[in-house]
Amino acid sequence: MQYVLIHGLGQTSSSWDKTISYMLKPFNVVCPSLSALLNGGEVTYASLYKAFDGFCNQSSEPLHLCGLSLGGVLALNYAIENPAKVKSLVLIGAQYKMPGALLKVQNIIFRILPKAVFKNMEFEKNDFIRLTKSMIDINFSDKIINISCPALIMCGEKDSANMAASKQLAAKIPGAELHILDSAGHEANINNPKLLAQKLESFWMNHLDP
Repeated sequence: MQYVLIHGLGQTSSSWDKTISYMLKPFNVVCPSLSALLNGGEVTYASLYKAFDGFCNQSSEPLHLCGLSLGGVLALNYAIENPAKVKSLVLIGAQYKMPGALLKVQNIIFRILPKAVFKNMEFEKNDFIRLTKSMIDINFSDKIINISCPALIMCGEKDSANMAASKQLAAKIPGAELHILDSAGHEANINNPKLLAQKLESFWMNHLDP
């Protein structure tokens, strides 16, 4: 079994390090770098998903996907298209229908911010703008009801922008669990990695053979 942790847009693969450090069980965890998956290719959602799909398909083992924000969108997309390959799904602060107005506002903010703000992130300023613009039309509303693997939906208690979508995901995905993470905002793997690690381990151990 392989456990894949997918980081958010403003993060790097190392954003999961603290969460992993709190795990007590030796899960076979991998944390792909989204920018590395693109390998210099066009920074759009379509290109990124194609690269992520290729990464997942390299594994002959069943996958347990856990994604935060953009990572959650990728994980959800893959689970919808590859139901036989995905053994469990964890979505943290993820959207299933992109809030177009919010993305447009974010793009305006990205354009104003200096390039230095993006220095320690996986993607550069122009990549942020291009990628978020390419995601505006994403809508999995009619497909999420077909997800059949065990699913856990989590959202930081302070993540008001994604709270409604998280509750809707939990209601729409058959049998999905919902957990609101205490003392966490959108970046739960940064804000409260210990609690996140506990919830992930509990979910994986209760539903699956590690």
